[in-house]
Amino acid sequence: MRIHNFEEYQKVYQYSIEHPEDFWNEIAQHFHWRKKWDKVLEWNFTEPRVKWFINGKLNITENCLDIPAQKHPDKIAFYFEPNDPNDLSYSITYKELLEKVCQLSNALKEIGVQKGDRVAIYMPMIPEAVIAMLACARIGAIHSVVFGGFSAQSLADRINDAECKVLITADGGKRGNKIVHLKQTADEALQQTHSIEHVLVLKHIGIEINIQQPRDIWWDDIVSKQSTYCEPEIMDSEDMLFILYTSGSTGKPKGVVHTTGGYMVYTAYTFLNVFQYDPEDIYWCTADVGWITGHSYIVYGPLINGATSVIFEGIPTYPDAGRFWAIVDKYKVTHFYTAPTAIRSLEAFGTDIIKQYSLESLKVLGSVGEPINEEAWEWYHKNIGKGKCPIVDTWWQTETGGILISPLAHITPLKPSYATLPLPGIQPIIVDEKGNELKGNNVEGNLCIKFPWPSIIRTTYGNHERCRQTYFSTYPNLYFTGDGCKRDADGYYRITGRVDDVINVSGHRIGTAEVEDAINQHPDIVESAMVGYPHPIKGQGIYAYVVPVRPIDDVKKLHKEINGLITKIIGPIAKADVIQVVSGLPKTRSGKIMRRILRKIAEGETSNLGDTTTLLDPSIVEEIKQGKFKSQM
Repeated sequence: MRIHNFEEYQKVYQYSIEHPEDFWNEIAQHFHWRKKWDKVLEWNFTEPRVKWFINGKLNITENCLDIPAQKHPDKIAFYFEPNDPNDLSYSITYKELLEKVCQLSNALKEIGVQKGDRVAIYMPMIPEAVIAMLACARIGAIHSVVFGGFSAQSLADRINDAECKVLITADGGKRGNKIVHLKQTADEALQQTHSIEHVLVLKHIGIEINIQQPRDIWWDDIVSKQSTYCEPEIMDSEDMLFILYTSGSTGKPKGVVHTTGGYMVYTAYTFLNVFQYDPEDIYWCTADVGWITGHSYIVYGPLINGATSVIFEGIPTYPDAGRFWAIVDKYKVTHFYTAPTAIRSLEAFGTDIIKQYSLESLKVLGSVGEPINEEAWEWYHKNIGKGKCPIVDTWWQTETGGILISPLAHITPLKPSYATLPLPGIQPIIVDEKGNELKGNNVEGNLCIKFPWPSIIRTTYGNHERCRQTYFSTYPNLYFTGDGCKRDADGYYRITGRVDDVINVSGHRIGTAEVEDAINQHPDIVESAMVGYPHPIKGQGIYAYVVPVRPIDDVKKLHKEINGLITKIIGPIAKADVIQVVSGLPKTRSGKIMRRILRKIAEGETSNLGDTTTLLDPSIVEEIKQGKFKSQM
């Protein structure tokens, strides 16, 4: 299953695209199934309909927990590093993790959770969040993890869309010197929901919270009395494993659905090969389980491979900007996987603080969430990797379930800021705006995939037509990624960013419509338009153009109020970095906002705005270009 050198990669890749079903059939044999599949694949990209390992039966947690626990019960599955370095850190073995998951599984069954029920998880970045995910999977319930930084409104929207039966949360969490009031936010969210029957509450930081009986149940009260074994529910390969919401170009988040068998095979295979993980390695992905990176490369991929991982509750700059490097040295981390945003923010603190740490244990560095710029790549490679650690610059999406284009560590020749080459089984093509394939090298266009892989999105929850429209309608018989891409003279791929109305802030995809909907709720705002612009730390920042009801005296005050509203409705990650008050927006005669023009102005490009003759009122552009009435946070 593991690739050992570049020549082998080339052979395996060629075989995988010439005989994809035979290839994946062989890979899938490496896992534990209760019943083997009858057929490897059925698919079309028209409906779309994709099924892998048809009629195969399994439970993914047997591969994550039971098998590693049988092979090496005392091997550490997770080291937990708390937010505050003075608080207690601890480790959990595979045997202990299996028992803890089984206890929570039994508790969920006791409160009425059954196969197919949806369970929302709204937790800090602690081992119990992982345990909650696996406990759902153990009994065939579908987990929907909501990032702990999201607002009450965002949580309510996700609970309502999936009609979740149970919410698992904690009293609160800590991020740096801030307390995150999770239960308080959850209570606010639950005032707008109708489907939640019980809330399971973990006492994590010991703050005072409201407990509403009999709805709310303390985790410890119900979980501690359960048996440490729970018989796994046998699932079909195509049974739903989880729903994970991602921002779309329309206001409502999309519930991306992943199923059991194909997702298991793909995440496990890609983890092993991209990171070239060895059994004695210590792996640390700094993501949160609220995002797909946490699902695939903190939970499922590493556990199926019997890996030892670090879970970190805090942030990279608390109590100082050396925290990441202190943790690397403390646990002798060999594989470090983080976001370009984190790298750029730490770069700003200089290298003196890094010199306090050895970092000698590191073998592989990774980058995820957005394309990494060349300067950050070089800084990361030189100062953290000491020039000897390859950087796996991984490109993938919530919808892809796993990494699609990436170097294989110590195997693929690297090129700064390039995701390099597709993984086995992945068939990318670049097309022009009309969908014509741009063959050969030295081409640039839109990135599509022409053949399914096992962890491809199956649907958007409750709205299959939205799935079809978003990913499969732009170009017939292709999965459209929404990203622009270049293929260079060596056939290497470089992702150039989103081509739709979604921007990538610190690795988080944020839909323009979602933020605009929030801004437009301000009583003084008639209309708004949001675009991304280059940001030195976040990669992309949020630039909002707002049309007020009446003239605005204090733009700074308005900016603060707008960001307060965005924080309340979406969460602080979506706050506007810049707002500009304008009298109108550049629109075509049919009423479409010309974001292309707004984007160029936000980027500081005012001389070459392209054709403006189709605009209803071209004079608006001149006013916007002058950049008056602007506030920058």
